[in-house]
Amino acid sequence: MKLRTTTPASASLHTRVVLFVVAIFLAVLLPIQMVTRPVAADQYDERISTLQKEIEAYKAEADRLNSQASTLQSALAQLATQKSTIQAQIDINQAKHDQLVVQIADTEKQIKDNRDALGVTIADLYVDDQISPLEMLASSTSVSDYLDKQEYRSSVRDQLSSTITKIKELKAQLDQQKADVDKVLADQKDQKAILVAKEAEQQNLLASTQGQEANYQKMISSNEAKIIEAKATQAIINSRINGTGGYTLVDSGSLGDYPWNASNCPMWGYLSTGGSNGNGGDGRGYGCRQCASYVAWRFAKETGIYPSWGNAVDFTSNAKSLGYVEGGPQAGSIAVMDPASAGQSYGHVAWVEAVNGGQVLVSQYNYNYGAGYGMYSMMWLSAGAFDHYIHIL
Repeated sequence: MKLRTTTPASASLHTRVVLFVVAIFLAVLLPIQMVTRPVAADQYDERISTLQKEIEAYKAEADRLNSQASTLQSALAQLATQKSTIQAQIDINQAKHDQLVVQIADTEKQIKDNRDALGVTIADLYVDDQISPLEMLASSTSVSDYLDKQEYRSSVRDQLSSTITKIKELKAQLDQQKADVDKVLADQKDQKAILVAKEAEQQNLLASTQGQEANYQKMISSNEAKIIEAKATQAIINSRINGTGGYTLVDSGSLGDYPWNASNCPMWGYLSTGGSNGNGGDGRGYGCRQCASYVAWRFAKETGIYPSWGNAVDFTSNAKSLGYVEGGPQAGSIAVMDPASAGQSYGHVAWVEAVNGGQVLVSQYNYNYGAGYGMYSMMWLSAGAFDHYIHIL
């Protein structure tokens, strides 16, 4: 037999089990309740909320500037607003990342504290486990006492297993959240590159015009009619989307393998510049960083065929003439917004990524979602916002 203290086995086991259960509740359950750390969370949530309000303010300012006459001053102001919006988006992601890092650090510390606190108790339980059923029976005052001891041991094991499982689940959840935010931070690198490109775009505009309004007006005069119509079309598109429930932005900035971005295709208002020919062309008959350019590129990526279908409003008729079918929204189709009935000739096209009930997830270029023109975005919006869906896949 093992040498033990002079405390009777029954009292020793009972006392240790009770202490163990108390230790579990104090050392484990209480820290789990503290994981969210309301004060720290509120600090980051308040920061994120403030930045989101700033983005809404920038969006309103962008709309206001867009309604103004086309001047060098308004063009520079639009670029400044775009830069501020991108920076606010970067700051939001950084705040989310910092918030999660704090939570993960808290959880890891609590796991360590729990392990330390339970270590001694687990050791005691292990020693008590060395008591054979015969020894426990011999030390029991009755069969009921014996069964109580067995029940305590089983309860302690179950509680210990449940607590460890909860901790592991919490740690796994936070690790996944950290991985998600790490992805967001990777996307931020692209956004920062766009921010740098926007600054270069601003400098290019100043260099091209030498800071003179007359030079700016001369530069855009040949495209004035197109710009006016593009603005009118954009107003119709905004009204259409707002009238069908608005949108939920999922992603924004630039798309990795689409060949045109702010550095090689600077956008001045709605006007594409640079590009493959130095005058805004993408080499396929579209304006670089325009919606039609992106959808034609995406079509070619999926099918191996590069279409030449003109402006967005021409996509439906040209696609159907080649045998493509128009139908309801589905993933892998082209969504066409056709405001031709309102006397506009441009319209808007987007690529449908997914469908969920009456909502479609679309990817697109050059929709004014608050971060400037000529930008990539992915958003959920009502399927009814579009007039046609061309089935490609």
